[in-house]
Amino acid sequence: MSLSAALAATGATADDGQIGERNTPTVLNSGFLGAQFWDGREPDLEGQSLGPIQASIEMAMALDAALERLDGFTVYQEKFAAAFPGDENPINKDNLAMAIASFERTLNTPNSPFDRYLRGDMDALSQQQKDGMVAFVDNGCIACHSGPAFTDSNFYASQVPGSTDVGRFDVTGDEADMHKFRTPTLRNVGVTYPYMNNGATETLEEAVAIMGKEMLNREFDDATIADITAFLHSLTGEMPDFEVPALP
Repeated sequence: MSLSAALAATGATADDGQIGERNTPTVLNSGFLGAQFWDGREPDLEGQSLGPIQASIEMAMALDAALERLDGFTVYQEKFAAAFPGDENPINKDNLAMAIASFERTLNTPNSPFDRYLRGDMDALSQQQKDGMVAFVDNGCIACHSGPAFTDSNFYASQVPGSTDVGRFDVTGDEADMHKFRTPTLRNVGVTYPYMNNGATETLEEAVAIMGKEMLNREFDDATIADITAFLHSLTGEMPDFEVPALP
C-alpha cells in the first residue's frame, strides 16, 4: 500500500498489535475541521499531532524519547534548524507539533467529481449521483454534513450498533455529552472504511442505512441507499502526492 493510500485508509491497530476502541479518523482534509478526534478533545491539529505518539494504544512512545530519536538524525537537525531559525534547540515539543500539523494541512484532496460538478461540469456526476445528491439534501443529511468538508464539526449523540463508547462525555464530564461524537467529514468517505466511531460498519451502504435510522429516524429503502451511496462516492478527490525521505 502506498503512503497516500494508507493516509486514506482507517483502522485502529496500534503498537504491539493492540486494537483500539475507536476507529481512526482520516487525516485527509483534517485541517478544515473545527475539532479533532471523535470526542473533540483537541481544537486543532497542533493539539492533535502529539497525542498518537504518546498514547499507549497507538505509538506508545514517551515524547522525550521521540524528540531524542529525531535529534539523532542529522537530516532532522538541519530541517528543524531551517524551519525554526530563532530557536537554540529547534527539535522541541512545540516545533514538532507545528511541523506535523503543517504537513497534515497539505493532505487535501481536491478535484472530486462533486467539485468538478460545482465548477460547472454537468457531466462530472452520473444521474444516480445527482439523484443521490437530491436525496442527501431532501432527507436532511446536509444539516450536519455541511460546508466544504461535509461536516459542521459539532457533536451529536449516536449509539451505533456494538458501541458502548461514551464519546465526548469522557472530555467534558457533562451528562449532556454522553455518547456524543463529532460529525465526521464525508470527503473521501468511499475509501475511508470501516465506518462509525467503533469501526464496526464495513460498508458505506450499511452506514447510510444506520445513520438514516439513528440520526434522521428514517428507514431508507434500497433505492435511496444506493443513490446516496453513489453520491458519497463522488466526494472522493485526488490523493496528495509526496515523497517520504530516506533515513539512514
